[in-house]
Amino acid sequence: MPKQMTFASLAHSTKKKVTRREKFLAEMEAVVPWSRLVVLIEPHYPKMGSKGGRPAIPLTVMLRIYCLQQWYALSDPMAEESLYDSDAMRRFAGLELGDDRIPDETTILNFRHLLERHDLSEAIFAEVNAYLVENGMLLRSGTLVDATIIDAPPSTKNKAGKRDPEMSSTKKGNDWYFGMKAHVGVDAESGIVHSLETSTAKVHDSRVWEDLLHGDETSVWADKAYVSAERADAFAGPGKFWGVMRKAPKGDELHPDDEYINRLIAKVRARVEHPFRVLKRQFGYIKTRYRGLAKNRAQLFSLFALGNLYLVRRKLMA
Repeated sequence: MPKQMTFASLAHSTKKKVTRREKFLAEMEAVVPWSRLVVLIEPHYPKMGSKGGRPAIPLTVMLRIYCLQQWYALSDPMAEESLYDSDAMRRFAGLELGDDRIPDETTILNFRHLLERHDLSEAIFAEVNAYLVENGMLLRSGTLVDATIIDAPPSTKNKAGKRDPEMSSTKKGNDWYFGMKAHVGVDAESGIVHSLETSTAKVHDSRVWEDLLHGDETSVWADKAYVSAERADAFAGPGKFWGVMRKAPKGDELHPDDEYINRLIAKVRARVEHPFRVLKRQFGYIKTRYRGLAKNRAQLFSLFALGNLYLVRRKLMA
């Protein structure tokens, strides 16, 4: 039975301007496979509250709040605050101020821990990609391989008085970075991330390769960090193309033919940056939020799952 609207919601529904936030949430409402994700999480979700008294917050509400956290880079306390402040977010979560119990930050944290404990973020990523395959969005003909550095807070102003021991430093160009890496395998046609692995920042990109390929590629595309004669020989075969950028011999210059090939490869490889742009610019994910690789790894699987849906949202809506 539809929930009766409050006077505040009725007044909101009559306003003339649709905000960018409302437009975005309407699009994501339409493309996220909510029922499939609920079925995935429901066996692990408690039927009663933590104290065994009042019923738990409905799973659909908690899942939507969790998605809001990823889209707007919200901590657990800020997620609770935003539900009180933003009518658009409350409406998206299916909550009415004054009628429904707004989840507090501890409830929101417990739901996140539930997903981490049962590896459900990784399962969500797999389920979303299965949904995209069924809708013809993930073609799996070629794979773009790349990695991005996720900065971690270098501050030692915490209980331990130390930086996160599971993060590390690495040099890129002339700059040093402290944090972790997200290694991705991206569908060359759609730009959808089909494989994800994480590591500390000092791990060289080339060490994470096999985990990013699904095995049915007819082409692979990557930058010079992945140059390997052994991998090139192993991938060779009829109808296959090794699209890893050519590297000049030590102490020598790159041949003009290889320079031309690199320019062609770069045009194809450009698509691998799209998922990173969505996470860092659209979702505002520019730094790790938690300590340790496990929690940040779980969040990355959720972010890339939602990022995939965002990238193809218009095709799905059509």
